[in-house]
Amino acid sequence: MTQDLTRAAGSEASALARLGLVQVCLAGVLWGTGGLAVQVVRDVVAMPVVTLSAWRMVIGALALVLALAVLRRGGAALDLLRRHPARVVAVGICTGGYQALYFGSVVTAGVSVATVVSLGLAPVLLTAADALRTRVAPSRGRLAVLAAALTGLVLVSVAAGHAGTGPRPGVGVLLAVGSGTAYALATALSARLARTGEPLALTTLTTSVGAVALVPLGLVAGLRADVLVTDDPVALATLAYLGIATMALAYGLFYAGLRTTDSGAATIATLLEPVTAAALAALLLDERLGGGGLLGTGLILLAVAGLGRRPAAPPPG
Repeated sequence: MTQDLTRAAGSEASALARLGLVQVCLAGVLWGTGGLAVQVVRDVVAMPVVTLSAWRMVIGALALVLALAVLRRGGAALDLLRRHPARVVAVGICTGGYQALYFGSVVTAGVSVATVVSLGLAPVLLTAADALRTRVAPSRGRLAVLAAALTGLVLVSVAAGHAGTGPRPGVGVLLAVGSGTAYALATALSARLARTGEPLALTTLTTSVGAVALVPLGLVAGLRADVLVTDDPVALATLAYLGIATMALAYGLFYAGLRTTDSGAATIATLLEPVTAAALAALLLDERLGGGGLLGTGLILLAVAGLGRRPAAPPPG
């Protein structure tokens, strides 16, 4: 009887872990559509990327607050904020910060360098932090998954046609390191919050904090470029998509997935973001991936599949 209950509990935990991984993967896919959406906006209006990112977070925060009100879950958000005020604020600032740092890295070092360094650094840092916390070296399987994912990331990023560097690559690399570090920190901190609070409440709070942190930077950049707002319907519709789909919905899925997926695995799964971006560029912009890009895509998908075969990790204490 006891063995049957144990097996049933283990089966349920594995099913929840797989569901969590699927939710994180969906978040990565939605984030991958963001690059194309940003390009659509900037083809219509020369809005600075920091201003665009601030609008994205503001729209996402407004949509989430509305959802919170309609579903009458404001009490859950207040309770989470009351119990973990410092952590909620830290996650929100890190979320807004790594986006701003990433965009700065894109401008100064190029998309390829920014993507490889910022997205590639996070799973490495989280794997190392987990090893230090538990005093247990990563398993060979985990290291193999990490190596496959990072190799695939490099191949996809280079093959996507953005291999050129920007005007200040040294500064850009430092910004990308800051972005990757902030991303890793936000993921690690939000993983604990996700297990104690509702995903909608957590997403609303952290997105709102991130919006408050980014708005001053967006205002300065927009006023300097004289492009703070737009009345173009295509740009407005795309900004709404960026805020609702790639911010509110994507982060809701991400935090929901973090309830049963460890943070290191989650950052590897979200490498589906550059895969999605490259696939959309190939389908809609006629940008060819080439053999290297296809190989990189296969490696990332293989790494994500390998995560799905791993046993569920226990929540950190």
